[in-house]
Amino acid sequence: MSEVARTDSTGAGTGVGRAEDPPRTLVAGVEVDVPNSIPAIRAALPLKRRTEFDRAINAAGIGEIHAVMRHWMLEAVPDPEADAILARLARDEAERRGPA
Repeated sequence: MSEVARTDSTGAGTGVGRAEDPPRTLVAGVEVDVPNSIPAIRAALPLKRRTEFDRAINAAGIGEIHAVMRHWMLEAVPDPEADAILARLARDEAERRGPA
């Protein structure tokens, strides 16, 4: 198994990990794995988002695939705080617009 240098969010070295070890991030103060392959990202997404993911991945060219994967990697990591903020913003917008 190959080994790679691991870094934290500041770029500081955190030691050596195996290449297949997923990257990690903090969500609400808890360290969680970030899916880092097409099958892992797809599996981590809600069922209703997988078709859109498949379309985006299949349409990405060589110059776009990394950006597309990064976008979906972040979406696949659950973040209750971010979800609550987005829900509040949606409610505020709906209230601002008034009844339909």
